This record gives sequence, C-alpha cells and structure tokens, in this order.
Amino acid sequence: MQLLLDNAGFLYRGLVSTFQLAVLTLLLATVISVMIGLMAVARRRAWRIVALCYVEFFRDIPLIVNLLFVYFGAPLLGVPLSPFTAALVGLTLWGGANGAEIVRGGINAVPRHQTASATALGMKPWEIMWFIVGPQALLPILPSFAGLFTLLVQATSLASLVGVTEFLRVNQIMVERTTMQLGESPAFLVYGFTLIVYFLICSVLTWGTRRLERRLGQLGRRGTQTLAEQSV
Repeated sequence: MQLLLDNAGFLYRGLVSTFQLAVLTLLLATVISVMIGLMAVARRRAWRIVALCYVEFFRDIPLIVNLLFVYFGAPLLGVPLSPFTAALVGLTLWGGANGAEIVRGGINAVPRHQTASATALGMKPWEIMWFIVGPQALLPILPSFAGLFTLLVQATSLASLVGVTEFLRVNQIMVERTTMQLGESPAFLVYGFTLIVYFLICSVLTWGTRRLERRLGQLGRRGTQTLAEQSV
C-alpha cells in the first residue's frame, strides 16, 4: 500500500491522461458518428455504401490491430504521429464506427410515417431531420452513447501498447521499476489496484447510463401521455 501512496502523483497523471484520451475520443467519435449515421440513412445509395464500408471495416478489425496500424502506418505516409495522437485517431475511428450504428438505429427507430407526413407538408429534408426525426432519435441514442463512453474508457488501456502513458501504462512502469530496484514484483498489488479503479470508474458510468435511460423513459412516457390528452 505504501508503494501506491508514494506514487500517488504518478498514478494521478496516468488517470488524467486516460480521461483526456477517452473524452477527446468521445467528442471526435460523436462528430464522425453523426456524419456516418446520416449517410447510412441517406436517400443516395452511394452515401449508404460508403457508410456501410466504413462501419464494417472498422468494426470487423480488432481494436488493437487498428491502433498498431495507425501508429506504424502513419509515418509511412509521411505523417508521424505521437503515441497519444495515434491512439486518439485509432480509438476515434473505432468509436465512430460503433457510434454510427447507434445513430443509424436511433434514426430508424422513428416511425417512417412521420417523415412521410412532414414531406407531404412541404418540409425540407434538413428541416425534417432537425425538427422531427432528430429530437425523437435522441431518446434511444443518448443511453447507448453513454455506454459507448464506458467502452472507450476501457479501451484506453490498449493505448499503452503504442507508448501512451495512461493509467495502465503507469502501473506497468511501477511494477517494472519496483521489481528492478527491490528484486520482488508488486504485480498483484498494483494490478489489483488497477482493476479496482477501472471497476469503480466503469461502475459509476454504468450507473449514470441506467439513470439516464430511466429519466429519458419517463420523459418519453410523459410526452406520449401529453399527446394522448391533446388528441382527446
């Protein structure tokens, strides 16, 4: 336990790096998810094919392979990336592919007759998406995106493979350094602590996701009751 206390600052910096990587990935992946998700439900077949190819390509490749490909492949294209940037790009591409499926599913969950009715009223496609489809699609999309954030936090541990000094890598350094200095390995203590920290973080995120789902479900039921009362 004293080992963990002596390295508290080192552990804190690793944890901050983990959250920075996860949050930046979520923000960038959200942008990609919306773009690809809209392309996946577009009227033009070419856009749907591009979206399908992107989603299938990055979802069918193991994330670790994707990270290594970006890290070692970018310099061959004349774009050397730092370990943090390479991990950010690899996780974003993967997160964007999974997020795009969430967006596509949320949009498809909106009854099609509403789109048809809005079109009959003369609304433009962007107006239909912004005022009719988008607000309703948020109900199934938001909880799933919260769950995706939990997965991204877990996936940041793979960034240690390309040299990012995130939380898992910090613990690996502690084990290696202590083993060399003292001749005995504190692996069980250190990695047990790592397990607990990841468990607590992901448990809090999972709890928040479930709470968000219940909250959105209540809002959805209230909206349905309001519409029913107005129609009477």
